[in-house]
Amino acid sequence: MSDHKPALLIVEDDLGLQSQLRWHFDKYEVIIASDRKSAIAAVRMHEPAVVLQDLGLPPDEEGVEEGFATIQETLRLAPATKIIVVTGYHDYENALRAVALGAYDFYQKPVNTDTLDLIVQRAHQMWSLEQENKRLQETRAAPLPGVIASDERMHSVCRTVEKLAPTDVTCLILGESGTGKEVIARAIHNRSKRRDRRFVAINCAAVPENLMESELFGYEKGAFTGAAKRTLGKVEVAHEGTLFLDEIGDMPLPLQAKLLRFLQERVIERLGGREEIRVDVRVVCATNKNLSEMVAEGSFREDLYYRISEIVVELPPLRERGGDKILIARHLLTKYVDQLSKGIRGFTPEAAAAIESYEWPGNIREMENKIKRAVIMCDQRNVGIADLGLPQPDDISLNLRTVRQDAERAAIIRAISMSDSNISAAAKLLGITRPTLYDLIKKYNIHVSENCKD
Repeated sequence: MSDHKPALLIVEDDLGLQSQLRWHFDKYEVIIASDRKSAIAAVRMHEPAVVLQDLGLPPDEEGVEEGFATIQETLRLAPATKIIVVTGYHDYENALRAVALGAYDFYQKPVNTDTLDLIVQRAHQMWSLEQENKRLQETRAAPLPGVIASDERMHSVCRTVEKLAPTDVTCLILGESGTGKEVIARAIHNRSKRRDRRFVAINCAAVPENLMESELFGYEKGAFTGAAKRTLGKVEVAHEGTLFLDEIGDMPLPLQAKLLRFLQERVIERLGGREEIRVDVRVVCATNKNLSEMVAEGSFREDLYYRISEIVVELPPLRERGGDKILIARHLLTKYVDQLSKGIRGFTPEAAAAIESYEWPGNIREMENKIKRAVIMCDQRNVGIADLGLPQPDDISLNLRTVRQDAERAAIIRAISMSDSNISAAAKLLGITRPTLYDLIKKYNIHVSENCKD
């Protein structure tokens, strides 16, 4: 398919009209389908922005009204698609029914190609505007560089970061493994007055205990066997910048005392040296451990704990971030599609539902790995559940009322996320009216972003 012409799917079983429309719409890459099966296959393969569909398709063997079924299935696969239905001259009632199902517009036969051309142009322009708006919404969903979030708790984290970043206060970032603690630490650095200086990170769990002191504070030539020259430690390298101590809960107790002295005095001594060296550095710490419990157990110094936790930033796990799963998944998909030069366009509805249903015990790091794998393995236009390697949801509850309420609430949140916070599109996905959706949002106390569209 051409990279320059926009795609236009024409669903029409009249061969003569097919030929006429193909010839007229020469500014588009025209795809022809004559029945529901071929139309849905074309939607999956080409993802056209606009579909021109004859509503009078003959019913299938089971008597299903093909025209209406095609509209519903097309919008289920691609809710943003603009469907223009073409009906008989006296078929106004069915045209309105098609619009109620989600069709963008209708046109009555006999076909005047010039008029139809204007309708198609307008539909494509509307689709383009919505895509641009979606792009802007995604930009607004990144409240800090590297942070993709619509969840209110994460927006609260970002507001905290914006307030504390300009200061030199020592802060502690808490969160499960894979929640993005280093991303927040870098955001603090990048919004501080030290942003033009170095951001130096050290993982306290990855450095052997006998090497940790020299790694942090450096050493003089001859300080120990193999010390052939003076070497600066991470603290000194980060002078006038930011030092990020990741997994500080794994720091050995003897070294905790030396770190405390540095935080109090802002001076260090290299291993094997006698000279006190003054260092100006912002310290940001992070851990996935419960430091309060470690203090009670005696495995973490209480005075150090209070020194590093002047301000505490707590990151919620991905499973508790309402609406963020599919948002982050789309961002990661775009990232890896670009990196690996693949022609993937998005997720299948089933894959998007699986992403929202999965608990993500490994948080964003696990999601990143699964989506990178999916991009490598996927041979279709859209990533499926099999590509992601996600399990089917297995939710067993015997309270039917609770099951219904939980399922309804989850479906509403998922629909709002999958429709990019477009309330009308979410209502169509759910098969309800927009006022009904607003009533349910209020009933279940669902947080709706200020950027939601009607």
